[in-house]
Amino acid sequence: MQRYYIADPHFGHANIIHMTKRPFATVEAMDQAMIDAWNERVTDEDEVYIIGDLIYRSRFTAGYYLSQLKGSKHLILGNHDKWLKPEEHHHFFESISHIKELTDEGKYLVLCHYPLAEWPGFHRNSLHIFGHIHNTREGDAFRYYQGNTRMLNAGVDINHYAPVRLQELIDNNEKWRRE
Repeated sequence: MQRYYIADPHFGHANIIHMTKRPFATVEAMDQAMIDAWNERVTDEDEVYIIGDLIYRSRFTAGYYLSQLKGSKHLILGNHDKWLKPEEHHHFFESISHIKELTDEGKYLVLCHYPLAEWPGFHRNSLHIFGHIHNTREGDAFRYYQGNTRMLNAGVDINHYAPVRLQELIDNNEKWRRE
């Protein structure tokens, strides 16, 4: 069993292509590329932590996407996850929460969609995995994140539009901070 992390796929959201400069001509191409990338990496035995904003303004239901994606899924709610209807969607997830704490590769992690200034275990070298800011390089949240290497942006826009393992997440964030 492997653990993967992903934030802000925004399945079905045509405007996100332009807003974050995603390399896709259409929302259909974006959705299919992310579904394919997910399923090439993740097996049904793996766990995927979706750190918010799974879909937005899609013509399809969340179930349309979730039924195509491999792995046991844990949803950390983001600002665009208001579509979640417990009676329709809970069976797709192992857990649903606003914040989640776990250990992976010997590291204590705190997952929340929003970048936090401090989080549980902050003074004990825990890592904070978040989304929400996509690939923006503006604003206070980015400046704070840029100076704190224990904050890891799981957004698809800096992680090759696919779920990533913890070390990949660390490496991708280190590279993105330097660009």
